[in-house]
Amino acid sequence: LTFERDVRPILKTHCFHCHGEGDELAGGLDVRLRRLLVQGGDSGAALTPGDVEASELIRRMRDGEMPPEDVTIRPKSDEVERIAAWVAAGAPTARPEPEAIDGGLLITEEERQFWSFQPIRDVAPPAVEHTDRVQTPVDAFLLARLEKESAEFATAAEPTVLARRAYLDLLGLPPSPDEVAEFVADCERDDTPRAFARLVDRLLASPRYGERWGRHWLDVAGYADSEGYNDADAERPDAYKYRDYVIRAFNDDKPFDQFIREQLAGDEMVRPPYAELSPEDIEKLTATGFLRMAPDGTASTPEPNVARNQTIADTIQIVSTSLLGLTVGCAQCHHHRYDPIPQDDYYRLRAVFDPALNWRSWLAPNARRVSLYREADRQAAAEIEQQAKEIEARRTAKQTEHIDRVFEQELAKLSEELREPIRTARGTPEKERTAEQTKLLKEHPSVNVSAGSLYLYDKKAADELKALADEAAKVRATKPKESFIRALTEPLDKAPPVSQLFYRGDHEQPKQEVMPAALTVLADHQPPEIPTDDPELPTTGRRLAYARWLTSGRHPLVARVIVNRIWLHHFGRALVATPDNFGTTGARPTHPALLDWLASEFVASGWDVK
Repeated sequence: LTFERDVRPILKTHCFHCHGEGDELAGGLDVRLRRLLVQGGDSGAALTPGDVEASELIRRMRDGEMPPEDVTIRPKSDEVERIAAWVAAGAPTARPEPEAIDGGLLITEEERQFWSFQPIRDVAPPAVEHTDRVQTPVDAFLLARLEKESAEFATAAEPTVLARRAYLDLLGLPPSPDEVAEFVADCERDDTPRAFARLVDRLLASPRYGERWGRHWLDVAGYADSEGYNDADAERPDAYKYRDYVIRAFNDDKPFDQFIREQLAGDEMVRPPYAELSPEDIEKLTATGFLRMAPDGTASTPEPNVARNQTIADTIQIVSTSLLGLTVGCAQCHHHRYDPIPQDDYYRLRAVFDPALNWRSWLAPNARRVSLYREADRQAAAEIEQQAKEIEARRTAKQTEHIDRVFEQELAKLSEELREPIRTARGTPEKERTAEQTKLLKEHPSVNVSAGSLYLYDKKAADELKALADEAAKVRATKPKESFIRALTEPLDKAPPVSQLFYRGDHEQPKQEVMPAALTVLADHQPPEIPTDDPELPTTGRRLAYARWLTSGRHPLVARVIVNRIWLHHFGRALVATPDNFGTTGARPTHPALLDWLASEFVASGWDVK
């Protein structure tokens, strides 16, 4: 038993919150190192190496005094006894302890050695006894495991079963009887494996493939056609364009590393201003809809700052679970209880996205849309608008002419001595009329001719005016229709915001400044230095640098997470049963060598999903 491997994880889960985080230590006790436990706090030493009965830590944990009663997640009895056994053995450590703990949370070598934080191994398919059953390297990995258990593969599936499986997996629909018959006939003409390979190629080329497999990614991204926030639940009129982008990406077999980079930083690959967008530029901007899928109620809430920070937190959660397979959101308010993710790391990761999702300078959902109007569209729209205004000017002149004519006709019906006073009263602005003028017009309503009442006097004139209004509307309807993308972009006229750690996750209690960075536990994998503001780009370049690191092939998580998702949707059960959680509370891989072989092959193939 050692402190680092056996004791520290228990204390981290149940005790660090009060005795290791924050500016003040409860009871003056710090439990993050063995020597600090021996040193103790206000009540003296927390443990005495070799003497369980004299160790206050063990007594209080056994008696249920610690953690306090209001803490719901409590250490199990076997965990308490493991600590007691460690104390009885002299409370050994695996190595000399550091003099200081940098950043508030020491990440131990044991934590760095966790399987998912290790480099993806270059694994060779294992040797097997029944080589005749091996058609692909995947078969070798599975059969080797079965042979250890004195088991073997099931008998080969009949062609009708194979066809059904392939159609359901790749298209989501069963084959028609004719399609089954065609495949069976192909198997009879040639051997089944070659016929099956042709069937798979044909299904991968179907546009239905992208619809089926795009759906799996859209589920991970949290795709929705509405904001998903409170009862209003406003629509997202342009969200479908991101959905269609995903479908196209799968149908076109877009390399998955490119797919990731475009979704995280497509806007940083497009030169602003976004006035003359090429089809490629539009595709990249549309991809950033991935970062606009979190519930967003910032357009209609009494507490906008709370809603803004919640939207950012949900976005970070989507990014981290979909690509890293980690629940980094647990480190928003405090150091992660189970994984080696300090709170500082959460806010460093958030700093990558802060320039585009700046809660202090927020844009409501519709204000973030990017117009697809080009200069030719704007010019055509301006010319058409000018034509419409000319028609409206003719209508206005005609309307004035008709109203004046009808007024004079009605005025002529009154006695001569009233005509000039009424004419003067009518020509006087309403707010400047005398009481006598107002009374005079009220006593003779027939002369109060207006645009709204003209039809009562002269229907032909009213019809003429309506025809001109309809003509202007028809002309305006010929304008090029303006469409938009629900994209994420960075403001180009502002300095990057200062990113800060929030005490207990509260945006109203900002603490120290943090710089954008990858997770500390992955530092051995040579992550790049993420710029605060890349001088080579019109944007900060933070998200693009981070996306390149994720897809560099050196990242230990991304390729594993993606191939695990692909396996899950083909076989109904993933190699890692918790596809969103590759951390310490997640499942361990059932076939770790196979997982690494698949991840290596995926990267080596150019991240080719098909």
